[in-house]
Amino acid sequence: MSLQYDLIALDIDGTLLTDDHVLTAPIRETVHEAAERGAQIVLCTGRGPSAAFPVLEELGLGGTIITHNGAATINSDDRSVVHQFDMVPDHLLSFVTYCREYAIHFDLNTAFDMMVESMTPEAETMYSHFHTKPYIQDFRQGLPSGLVKFTVFGSKEQMDVVQADWAEWPQHLHTIRSGDYFIDVHHAEANKGRALQQLAEIRGIDRKRILAIGNYYNDITMLQYAGMGIAMGNSPEEVKLAANAVALSNGENGVARALREYAWC
Repeated sequence: MSLQYDLIALDIDGTLLTDDHVLTAPIRETVHEAAERGAQIVLCTGRGPSAAFPVLEELGLGGTIITHNGAATINSDDRSVVHQFDMVPDHLLSFVTYCREYAIHFDLNTAFDMMVESMTPEAETMYSHFHTKPYIQDFRQGLPSGLVKFTVFGSKEQMDVVQADWAEWPQHLHTIRSGDYFIDVHHAEANKGRALQQLAEIRGIDRKRILAIGNYYNDITMLQYAGMGIAMGNSPEEVKLAANAVALSNGENGVARALREYAWC
């Protein structure tokens, strides 16, 4: 059997991993088989590089990863930045003020570093799941340059309120719900689909030869750009409607089943 696709783009959380953040053997083996058959495997994640590298290593792969929801594309072999979308720090001040006023936890991210103003036990537990350890920094003297992502974390109910509030704001930046408990803020042009397009053009790969699999709203642009976009069975309905096909859930080895059904011919 040969591969129908030259590049396979895979989301991590809710897609490759179970809800308990586990990479199962069937998924690891199937993804590795696709790579051995010649497909370029590209992880496309809302995570930063330090949280994505362990998954790439567990897959036994290297190469390029798209991180921060498309805001930074990284070469994992030498830890170099292929491309990033920097935000204007002053455009984030209203978001920071809001979070301080309503006691919403937030972090600020450059391509490789994650910074927080304070840490709660809940946030510390959350970061441990993603193999990430942010460092504490005082932002009262101003925000650093080179920022690619601003993320807020809280209960689903809190994030619902934040999402509704921010939807009313005039936007210099783009906000996206990246999970039930997270909202991300990026440069207006940064998204997974745009980053995947940039990478495909660099490598001379036609979009028809790209397969992408994801599960959440931040994956929609990637699913729409790819020649074959597959939503996980655990995806919200809007994500499923944006895809060409729907796989089994991340608790049912959906990625492995989808690759065997659609990637080989």
